[in-house]
Amino acid sequence: MDQRSLTGHLLVATPLLEDPNFRRSVVFMIDDDTSEGSIGVIVNRPSDLPVSDVLAEWGGYTSSPSVMFSGGPVGAGSGLALGVPGAESAPLGWRPLANVAESSQVGGLGTIDLDTPPELLGDALGRLRVFAGYAGWSAGQLGDEIEEGAWYVLSATPDDVFCDEPGGLWAQVLRRQGGELALLATFPDDPTLN
Repeated sequence: MDQRSLTGHLLVATPLLEDPNFRRSVVFMIDDDTSEGSIGVIVNRPSDLPVSDVLAEWGGYTSSPSVMFSGGPVGAGSGLALGVPGAESAPLGWRPLANVAESSQVGGLGTIDLDTPPELLGDALGRLRVFAGYAGWSAGQLGDEIEEGAWYVLSATPDDVFCDEPGGLWAQVLRRQGGELALLATFPDDPTLN
């Protein structure tokens, strides 16, 4: 496997990945460091819990659906937020993703410091999504899983992270790839019923 950074890419679970934490998940990679490990958030698992019930001040600034997303099995009691500034300048409390290729479509996406007063940052954001927990891999672990065929590594767009209908994102991302991956988008949820 090559050593390029996966930051800013999507990991899309292959149909063979049966782990219930990641089955049919789409993970947006926030940080990928070959010596430290990798962190991402599952972007297609909305909960029923409104952001305003957890972070009252931030609820009015989140993108639709305005609910907490289950970002992954690690640190489920903590919050992590991603956002895109609405203007050219970087607002206070927003930090761009590190090691994102200049050609990447997600160059304007970054992490949000939820301790920043929302009245200072909220109106400066064009998009905001809040996650409970994250997906994490130790150094080398994610590379091994990719080599074993658990994940497809695909290009990401901001629309993937801020999708209005995240339930259909897994199939949508595969379909836009064309070829064999587009065909996999029709793979039944339970292959024994095929």
